[in-house]
Amino acid sequence: MSLNVNCVGGDTHNVFVYGSLLADEVVHALLKRVPPTAPAILHDYHRFKIKGRVYPAILPVQNNNVNGRVLLGLSGLELHILDQFEDVEYTRTHLEVLLTDKSDKLQVYAYVWSNPNDPNLYAQWDFEEWKLVQLNDFVKMTNGFMQELELPESKPRVQTYETFYKQENEKAS
Repeated sequence: MSLNVNCVGGDTHNVFVYGSLLADEVVHALLKRVPPTAPAILHDYHRFKIKGRVYPAILPVQNNNVNGRVLLGLSGLELHILDQFEDVEYTRTHLEVLLTDKSDKLQVYAYVWSNPNDPNLYAQWDFEEWKLVQLNDFVKMTNGFMQELELPESKPRVQTYETFYKQENEKAS
């Protein structure tokens, strides 16, 4: 799972983000840059809270919309880093979004929750609330994930997340 994979092609990729990757600080921790972005809406999806997690999930839900943004022009290596970050909990899916600044449709990748029947999904996840409460710790966890990813035997992101938040909870008690 280390970064020594051969996925540097000339193709670029556009990725719709709707959760922690709306924060430039998290994107920069992962990609070492903040690529150009465009505001976008994903129609017929819902952004859920996940019990026991601080990040959201999206799943198809008729007549719902998810506001987010598109990270434009990602390299193959950057897409691979996002794949590793999203881990097995999400499936990278080809979708169409509406760019809100131009009213153009764009084909993008988005990370859709892998378990459509997950009983831990509920309510509506709120980015502004997340920024106030979770951003700083999440950036620390993401930096730790990137250090791990560069090791030959790196841990999956879910394991990094669970280890980080377990340690944070123990410090608080």
